[in-house]
Amino acid sequence: MVAEQLALRVGVLFSQTGATAIIERSQLNGALLAIEEINQSGGVNGRRLEPVILDPGSVPIRYGEMAEQLLSEDGVTVIFGCYMSSARKEVLPVVERRNAMFFYPTLYEGFEYSPNVIYGGAAPNQNSVPLASYLMELYGNRFYFVGSDYIYPRESNRVMRNIVRQGRGTVVGERYVSLDGTPEDFDAVIADIKRQKPDVIFSTVVGTGTVHFYQAYLRHGGNAAKVPIASLTTNEAEVEAMGPQAAAGHITAAPYFRTISSDANRRFLDGYRRMFGSITTVTSCCEAVYFQVHMFADAVRRIGSTDTDRLRVALMSAEYDAPQGRVWVDPENHHTFLHSRIARVDETGEFVIQREMPRPVKPDPYLAYPALNDWSLRLLNPDPDPLGSRLEHVVHVNQQHH
Repeated sequence: MVAEQLALRVGVLFSQTGATAIIERSQLNGALLAIEEINQSGGVNGRRLEPVILDPGSVPIRYGEMAEQLLSEDGVTVIFGCYMSSARKEVLPVVERRNAMFFYPTLYEGFEYSPNVIYGGAAPNQNSVPLASYLMELYGNRFYFVGSDYIYPRESNRVMRNIVRQGRGTVVGERYVSLDGTPEDFDAVIADIKRQKPDVIFSTVVGTGTVHFYQAYLRHGGNAAKVPIASLTTNEAEVEAMGPQAAAGHITAAPYFRTISSDANRRFLDGYRRMFGSITTVTSCCEAVYFQVHMFADAVRRIGSTDTDRLRVALMSAEYDAPQGRVWVDPENHHTFLHSRIARVDETGEFVIQREMPRPVKPDPYLAYPALNDWSLRLLNPDPDPLGSRLEHVVHVNQQHH
């Protein structure tokens, strides 16, 4: 066992309570699993990683306050944390002022760079563009946008609107619901969706609102086979919470799904199951923080230091065999080359991958008017069947490994 007095403290800033806890608890688990693996293998240059865990309660301003506490009182120079963009925006000036490193493991709206941040989630060109191409090809070009009322959904919808217009599509409606929205709030949204008759619903609803929205859609007779809800954020933890009946047939674009068949993913899931008892809460955001902790540890091993300026340079050549596949940091923008996949939820509540890119996608966080056609030419596994009649075979193939 690595000596206690040599512990290397790292800040872990994910909410265990509040509206986004359903996702951030999985991110916390991903960080803790990576830390446990690193410590079991001898730590980092003989030093055990010690997580300093704080719970901001899903309140954006508290992320900034707690980041300040971690850096000024808890002896931390590195923070892993945040789900919401509004929370990230609170942490950003704190880490820049104190010259600390901040690992952000969540997809976001793009249009940002900081020398003190490593972005581990998907930028719009890595998820929005392939998803729009898929939806317009299989379902139609009339979109209805539904989002939670904060920065990420509004900016993500702005980007998606540009993509849809480039594909000669239209946005027939757009609604936002507060993060603490009730099931009744979504009843009103569903009523408007029925009036507008879109071909597809693009959701940037997050947290418990996702559960309310999908359950309301089912309750009001929504047909996922004909008019699916498509999302960049809906993940395994939320599907578990809403139940397979509400989730079946709906679509998510993400770098990672737990149904990926690879040795790296099987090792990740086995470790998660041993540590937490179940893999039902494993999500793409959980996987992102997991590989970011390992990237950090590998960089510190190489340079023998946690000095921020030296660590920043080392991270520019960081690579890792993540559960999603090989990933690496782009030194041009501090974002990460990620895999791009689209999956549909089957009747058991599992995501079944429909399409994926042949290689990791270079991040382009400043994407404003993407080249939509470039994506459709590079997709693997094109599925011309939007109703999912081939899902049985794909599910069988995936289940052989789980």
